[in-house]
Amino acid sequence: MAKTRKTLTLDSYTIKSTNKSIKPGDCVLMRPSHPSKPSYVAKVEKIESDGRGGNVKVHVRWYYRPEESIGGRRQFHGSKEVFLSDHRDVQSADSIEGKCTVHTFKSYTKLDAVGNDDYFCRFEYNSVTGTFNPDRVAVYCKCEMPYNPDDLMVQCDGCTDWFHPACIGLTPEEAKQTEHFYCGSCSTEEQKLLQNSHATSRQTDTKVGTKRLRSNKT
Repeated sequence: MAKTRKTLTLDSYTIKSTNKSIKPGDCVLMRPSHPSKPSYVAKVEKIESDGRGGNVKVHVRWYYRPEESIGGRRQFHGSKEVFLSDHRDVQSADSIEGKCTVHTFKSYTKLDAVGNDDYFCRFEYNSVTGTFNPDRVAVYCKCEMPYNPDDLMVQCDGCTDWFHPACIGLTPEEAKQTEHFYCGSCSTEEQKLLQNSHATSRQTDTKVGTKRLRSNKT
């Protein structure tokens, strides 16, 4: 009768290449199937080894990049966006390249700077059906697209909605220099004059946003 191998559940594991410690709940970058592909992103759910303390395995839940989903990448998907999938796997701990952080969408938009190992997730993804949870999010601008934190947007002083410069006939440079902006629904002749008078005024960061939304838009 074959003996059943005992496994040990570990509280943590030290990544050999970086000497950083990970534990269940942490997110990691894992070696891709081909060097030309980006690292896979996963959440560690369990760490275990054989009875002698070697051959460490990690139970992971994969994050999918937009281009790996059935619908593919869309305009509103951020460059650092990933989806938490229902796809689980067991991998050798040796395939872990490093540690990363997957932020909530709200916390990601508030980062002062986005590092190479920063990602964000706002959807859970069913890898079989291709469905998302939630199945809808708030939309902005005349184009009615969900917010992409990589994009520059300008806020209307009237309704406080956000607009892409191209959708309102502005270049990114003009948007950055516009101190007062009113969308077509909010603008009056007086507001249009005010908007035009400040079209070349000093730069302001109170009405133009990248990688962040105001609190009433989250």
